[in-house]
Amino acid sequence: MAKLNPFEVAQRQLDECAKILKLDSNVHGILRVPMRELHVSLPIRMDDGSVKVFQGFRVQYNDARGPTKGGIRFHPDETIDTVRALAAWMTWKCALLDLPLGGAKGGVICNPKQMSQGELERLSRAYIQSVWRFIGPDKDIPAPDVYTNPQIMAWMMDEYSKIAGKNQFGVITGKPLGVGGSVGRGDATARGGWYVIREVAKECGIDLKKATVAVQGYGNAGYYAAHLAKSLFGCKIVAVSDTKGGIFSKEGLDPEAVREHKAKTGSVVNFPNTKPISNEKLLELEVDILIPAALENVITAKNAPNIKAKIVAELANGPTTPEADGILYKNGVHVAPDFLCNAGGVTVSYFEMVQNFYMYYWDEKEIHERLDKKMTVAYHSVLNTSKEYNVNMRQAAYAVAVKRVAEAMKIRGWI
Repeated sequence: MAKLNPFEVAQRQLDECAKILKLDSNVHGILRVPMRELHVSLPIRMDDGSVKVFQGFRVQYNDARGPTKGGIRFHPDETIDTVRALAAWMTWKCALLDLPLGGAKGGVICNPKQMSQGELERLSRAYIQSVWRFIGPDKDIPAPDVYTNPQIMAWMMDEYSKIAGKNQFGVITGKPLGVGGSVGRGDATARGGWYVIREVAKECGIDLKKATVAVQGYGNAGYYAAHLAKSLFGCKIVAVSDTKGGIFSKEGLDPEAVREHKAKTGSVVNFPNTKPISNEKLLELEVDILIPAALENVITAKNAPNIKAKIVAELANGPTTPEADGILYKNGVHVAPDFLCNAGGVTVSYFEMVQNFYMYYWDEKEIHERLDKKMTVAYHSVLNTSKEYNVNMRQAAYAVAVKRVAEAMKIRGWI
């Protein structure tokens, strides 16, 4: 089977939305392609004395609603089409959460696992040296993504500040706390997801204190999803999994103990007093809430008819195929789509920008309250649109986001 081109997928999703909204063909034409993209070559002195040239990209998809925002990936399989697609999705995500931002994404083709800290620092600084004219606190604000982290963001911010001749903390988000980072960023994706799940539960008439939860994927988002399910809402976690397999316990799992077990053994598998379960079977458990927090395309036309959960809350990007979406919708499964459910991360990144501009930092309670408000309002805008157009929640999320970007373009006189 030919590998899907991610940008063609993003364009198809937009085309579907354009039909629902009866979008002006001129607006549709502009929104199908990025506004600008930059390709750079980065010659880096390696530790052995040789010079290796890395390819880098930055795509600014649409800035009608404000400066663009989006992560930078360091990945051996990075492609310009992946970056274009992610920049498009960031545009819709920011619009859906009603952030005054457009969408962007960046990437460098490299394998960070095979590079020393010194090589990574030189690559990070070289990337900024090549793109600095195109980014800035009021132009385009990068952030961490796959295989990049707060330390890499700190190097990039420092390099930009050197070029600008002044501290520019606001040029990048996802920084360490000591250089303008924000509290509340660590669990922001899962916490934002749970604020959405709480609203879905109200809509579906589910008492969260009695609800059962299964989490596929036990990385950062998956662990925090399980932890917050229990600590914030009193749910029972009956199953979790990682790449090596899963565990099930009818009596419920302790998320902290499972995390400690994974840290020691490298997997959740063989956690005491649990039954083994495959990733595939976990998805089909009879639970109230299923949280895919791992890979894309795990819920397909093949297994969607067997999904028994009342709520599917997508913390992963793209866990459900379009064919499966239709089946779940028909079967009455309430899906909280990825670019709504996992938007807590970019929302708290936006809060970091605001705090950098202010030079005044909020405490964790205020971050949580502001995140709660943003996620709750976004969920209800999607729910109301779903009912208005009689479409599934993902189509409704697209409709809300694209409509907002199109409106900004019209107001500005672009079309």
